Amino acid sequence: MKPLDIGIVSVVPSPYQRDIFQALAACDNLILSVYYLEQQSPDSPWPQATLQPFEHILPGFWFSLGGARFHIVTKWPSLNRHQVIILNSLTSSLTQTYLRNRPPKQKAIFWAEPLRTQQTRIRRAIQSLLTSPINQADAIVAIGSWANACYQEQFPTIPRFNIPYHCELGPFFQQPTVVDRTAAETVFLFCGQIIPRKGVDILIRSFDALIRAGLPARLLLVGRRADLDRMLGLASPATRERISYQGFVDPIDLPELFAKAHVFVLPSRHDGWGVVVNQAIAAGLPVICTDAVGAGLDLVKDGVNGFRIPADDTERLIEAMKFFIEDRQSRSDFGAASRTLAEEWTPQRGAEKWLAVLRKVLVQDAHPAGVK
Repeated sequence: MKPLDIGIVSVVPSPYQRDIFQALAACDNLILSVYYLEQQSPDSPWPQATLQPFEHILPGFWFSLGGARFHIVTKWPSLNRHQVIILNSLTSSLTQTYLRNRPPKQKAIFWAEPLRTQQTRIRRAIQSLLTSPINQADAIVAIGSWANACYQEQFPTIPRFNIPYHCELGPFFQQPTVVDRTAAETVFLFCGQIIPRKGVDILIRSFDALIRAGLPARLLLVGRRADLDRMLGLASPATRERISYQGFVDPIDLPELFAKAHVFVLPSRHDGWGVVVNQAIAAGLPVICTDAVGAGLDLVKDGVNGFRIPADDTERLIEAMKFFIEDRQSRSDFGAASRTLAEEWTPQRGAEKWLAVLRKVLVQDAHPAGVK
């Protein structure tokens, strides 16, 4: 059988995407090339890892457009040799041009999280301009059920598949628990950029209400500092004493930090996916997240391994956090349910889903089935 020759254009070598790329590269009868638009994202300073032979950084530069980085690729790779091109970003000269002008026999897949709702007329116009080439794609691979519904509404005639992020979770499964799961004091963990989009201000306000009510809890914050100092001003001095900040942490050290918590909280106002939810369920943690977190729709079963609450709803967040403080057994029960669910979310399983989609697209029988 002739190997599949696949090219992927993505933005940056992020750890969670590289997990699935590694799994695909290990598949028999598949030749993979991955092209990144930049070496490192300025707002996500992951430690630079050695690239694999199939990974390449494209030359070029970027500028800001409507709050997003738009990449200009100054020297294009030879993409025509690939049977399928998978494009993970619309904000590049390569994607905008290639979708419109690729070879007739080559297949193109647009692969992305849900589009973010734009609040101004100018931003909506820019988004409409940038997304118009999606109509030239042979298929859309949506990262999660939320994205799948988004693209179904906006591009109903294009074949569509649902493949959420599948990450390497072995270190989270293997990490021994550090915290006492039966302890009276509940440790809540947040991991991500400490910015308004992540809802950290709502989390600190909610946590402050719990401490003012005399409930035994601690909050562990992990991630880029950003707006932390301003947000800590929302809490009382007594509450600030019960908040620990770990800073930005190398992904390799995250399993140990997750093992120090009882409950994971992601109160985002918008998160197209949220790989930290994958990591939290593998660590055996209950998850509280908002309905604006893509991963919540696929990984959090309400009342089973966590709670999905409305974004910006302080009262509902307080209620959910209080539940785990007052019912210690639920921390163990929900956590066990999380870990069971996580067993299906390996990179190898994700690669199997990708292979199924690639075969369907190549034989032109793709259909809006939403591969699970």
